[in-house]
Amino acid sequence: MNTAWTPLANSALRRTGNHGAARRAVFLCLAAGLLAAFFGANAQAARLKDIATVKGVRENILIGYGIVVGLKGTGDSSVDVTSQSLGRLFGKLGLDIQGNAAVKSKNAAAVIVTAKLPPFARVGNRIDVTVSSIGDAASLEGGVLLVTPLRAGDQNVYAVAQGAVSIGAVADGSTKNFPTVARVVAGATIEKDLDTNFSQKKNFRMALHNPDFTTAARVATIVNGELGGKFASARDSGTIDIVVPFNYEGNTVELLAVLENLQVNVDSNAKVVLNERTGTVVMGDRISISPVAIAHGELAIEVAGAAAGAGTKGPKPRLMELKGASVADLVKALNSLGVQPKDLTAIFQTLKETGALQADLEIL
Repeated sequence: MNTAWTPLANSALRRTGNHGAARRAVFLCLAAGLLAAFFGANAQAARLKDIATVKGVRENILIGYGIVVGLKGTGDSSVDVTSQSLGRLFGKLGLDIQGNAAVKSKNAAAVIVTAKLPPFARVGNRIDVTVSSIGDAASLEGGVLLVTPLRAGDQNVYAVAQGAVSIGAVADGSTKNFPTVARVVAGATIEKDLDTNFSQKKNFRMALHNPDFTTAARVATIVNGELGGKFASARDSGTIDIVVPFNYEGNTVELLAVLENLQVNVDSNAKVVLNERTGTVVMGDRISISPVAIAHGELAIEVAGAAAGAGTKGPKPRLMELKGASVADLVKALNSLGVQPKDLTAIFQTLKETGALQADLEIL
């Protein structure tokens, strides 16, 4: 008869008759339990900065129209917008162009220039820009982007771009990836600040990348525990409002530096993502399948409950029974039977329709 461990460790040790071995066994069990509890609690822990963003702290898209010159006969051949742009450019430079007449040249190409304005960007900072041909230019290789104002959605100019374009090459250097799309590294200079006076904010809002009620509640609880009061509240599954404590007034940057490094156990809905083209299946943990029988062509699989026993189900050559199966077990069984990606998709769709799959299903 096995002896159960109780708080009366001494009496239990006397019953075992082996004090040293029993102590070692107890120590190993306790150590294993603590390690399992620690790693289990932190298996899905992530920094707050990696799962949420602060409202207003984001990039802004800039766009402009420009001309790339210096091409080796690979520019636009007969695009009116390029010709008109060159005529107007020459007129502004003091050249006598009759009525801004169109100027044709295969060494120039009309392009759209785009960039991302970082949050809290300041005058004088430099950013990369992407240059994309809008005409029939064959390549932008070796070209130079002329001065191009970049505007935001409010139509204000926030940066000016200019510089040599680079289209890049593949590893062997033999061919170019996309010769009509290029980049100008550090090619734009910021000309206007985005001053939000962030450090003087009295409150701010955080938005989760993947809205979830459980995660939002955990974030509010952890933030309140860190600040020692009721300063955070979850408004919905993706929004947490935070009031700046008195001792952090005028120093919101330091407050966020503390909060964004808090560890949060992220929760999410059970989901299975299936790529029909490649047969790849990606899933989270804790995804189970209710007891169900699957018959697809010559394939037969039965997912039984925990109390069911395994046995042979007839003469079919591809037959398998899974006991208390999860999605991972089912995928392994299907792969072992040589199921094709299209069959895999059909099986999971049917499982979802019958309610046997306890997860969301997304097919790419």
